[in-house]
Amino acid sequence: MVVLTSKQAKDKFGVLMDTALREPVTITKHNRPAVVVISSERYTELEALEDRLWIAKAEEAEKEGFLSVKESEAFIQEILNAEA
Repeated sequence: MVVLTSKQAKDKFGVLMDTALREPVTITKHNRPAVVVISSERYTELEALEDRLWIAKAEEAEKEGFLSVKESEAFIQEILNAEA
């Protein structure tokens, strides 16, 4: 992974963007990693992976007896109606 200081990233923004299209670029501030710049394509892939992970976790939770979305909504509505 390429590592740039924040000053290098600012001074060579075009290079940063070109590099990030090929591989992640870590930008450091005060000698510590601060951010990672990735391509839009890679970001979309990571978002899709995260979505699949949360769906799997939700399905597992429902199998273990947690409330489904519909059951949760009904429960919340019941509480709100009781307070009214």
